[in-house]
Amino acid sequence: MAAREISLLAFFLMWAKVKRWQVPDIHIRACIWLESCGELAVLRCFRGFGKSTLLAVYNAWRYYRDPNYRILHQSEADGTAYKTSRDTQNVLRQHPLTRGMFRDGGVEQWWVEGATDPRNASMYAKGILSNVTSARADEAQNDDVEVPRNIQTPEAREKLRYRLGEQTYILVPGGRQIYIGTPHTHDSLYDEQEGLGADCLTIRMFALEHRIEDAKAAAYTLPFAPEFVFSGIGKTAKLLAEGRDYQLQGKRLVFAAAPGGLVDCYSGCAWPERFTPADLLVRRRKTKTINYWDSQYQLHSRPVHEIRLDPAKLLAYDCEPRFETRNKVLTCWLGKVQIVGMALRWDPSSGKTMSDVSAAVLDLQDAYGRHYWHRVAELTGEIATTNDRGDKITAGQVLQLCDLIEAFKVPRVVVETNGIGGFAPNFLRMALKQRRLRCGVVDQPAVTNKNERILEALEPLLNGGMLWAHVSVIDGPLWDQAKDWNPAIKNQPDDLLDAGAGAVTDQPARIGQMVRNPDPQETDDWRPSTGVYEATLEP
Repeated sequence: MAAREISLLAFFLMWAKVKRWQVPDIHIRACIWLESCGELAVLRCFRGFGKSTLLAVYNAWRYYRDPNYRILHQSEADGTAYKTSRDTQNVLRQHPLTRGMFRDGGVEQWWVEGATDPRNASMYAKGILSNVTSARADEAQNDDVEVPRNIQTPEAREKLRYRLGEQTYILVPGGRQIYIGTPHTHDSLYDEQEGLGADCLTIRMFALEHRIEDAKAAAYTLPFAPEFVFSGIGKTAKLLAEGRDYQLQGKRLVFAAAPGGLVDCYSGCAWPERFTPADLLVRRRKTKTINYWDSQYQLHSRPVHEIRLDPAKLLAYDCEPRFETRNKVLTCWLGKVQIVGMALRWDPSSGKTMSDVSAAVLDLQDAYGRHYWHRVAELTGEIATTNDRGDKITAGQVLQLCDLIEAFKVPRVVVETNGIGGFAPNFLRMALKQRRLRCGVVDQPAVTNKNERILEALEPLLNGGMLWAHVSVIDGPLWDQAKDWNPAIKNQPDDLLDAGAGAVTDQPARIGQMVRNPDPQETDDWRPSTGVYEATLEP
């Protein structure tokens, strides 16, 4: 057994010699970490790192050290998991220390010489959504299990986490669970594992980074001297050249002319021999969104799609509307701002499985056209519950809505009448009458494409700094819904956004004093007219 005591790094360098590889420092660093990491471990590494190749050598080393070691290897799909399984077999067959160790089996499960467990294979390779409940393992590997295909919605991410939870019952006491990959969403499972105390190693493409969101100036002082300066993303991306596009004066970046738009400054490339400036520019141009670049190369937890409704653009406030009588007229104020419009949109739902949340959004508006989402509520229970005679509403969503109407003196409610909403307006009218509340109820079916109307209503307000939200709204479920929302996906959690978009469009687009010209320049009217005459009327 003493002859099999060898470090992973030494084992890997022997394999690299067979393959005639030049081993970069980052692979040496990863080998040392993999050998010593704890029972729960996370390795974040950029695209092109070679993590699956490294993992295959690591697996062969594990079997060399202990032929009874059992590995459950999972990836995003069966086919992807099989690739690492085949690669591990290849290392076992060709590595100087493991030739002849592969015994029998296919690509899904197989055994090495010396394995004594006939029921559980040395390697069991499956996709993360496949059934592995009967397995037993000393180590569970999750190789890129988080991909765009299985994390597009909160429900998909919850299903992924449920499958990962099964590994708790598969691992033997003291077993190891390793996550390897790149983040693909803002609430990445890698961050979740780190929060649980996982042993983490993160190797980014660039050690130092600094972003200029909109480079309108000709000079900027940076926290470091950059080696790479990129402008733009996708087809418009450029790698700016020192001496031609900019000059470096210590840590001061001076452009020949203000480039405008996004500029990224980087230093400390992790693998400069492999990722040359030309190769990095190609990768930058093939990357469609800056979120994708940030997640796949700099390993920040961001959605890979472009965030069209970024909730970070919501402007927060923390005050309640007050009603004051001024000059014998009742007025509404939010802080020092007078509210001149109010809309309440209700998109009813039964709350059944696979149905939307029953969403209600209260939107306030001032004379400048700014909108304030004061309440975003998820109504629960039945639409309405009546007594045995059916002449009194005793519970239900309509009473919850009446509470909002009464508290904020709402003059009108618009109810979306698609589906179950067709019955809701009459129940709401009955509840309002029962509570003795004066409020109009308008039935409105949704006839346009939902994603289009959400985008058209909300994107201009967010980008223009015209949409505010109460802190209770920002702290609620709306934030994640906006962060996850993708206009290219048809079925996704968007009920709160849909109701919010409806509340915004239920009010007129007020331009008001924001663009008023107090002293317009008078011009001669060139249009013909019949003139102006004075007339005296006789009694």
